[in-house]
Amino acid sequence: MLATSLALSACGSSTGDRGLSGAGIGAGAGAVVGAVTGLTVVEGALIGAAAGGLTGVLTDEDDIDLGKPLWD
Repeated sequence: MLATSLALSACGSSTGDRGLSGAGIGAGAGAVVGAVTGLTVVEGALIGAAAGGLTGVLTDEDDIDLGKPLWD
């Protein structure tokens, strides 16, 4: 699940798009992981959002291109 969320965090054509989509995907995945591992859902979502957002910001559009985000 983490690998998928990190890979999908690269979608979007700008750094902001990738950061936003990565944070959203990471928050969802982190909430699930947090609930299963004993962390609170909020703690898991915060950790996941930070990891996904950073991955989205640090990746280049050419690394993984899944097309334009829905909000464009």
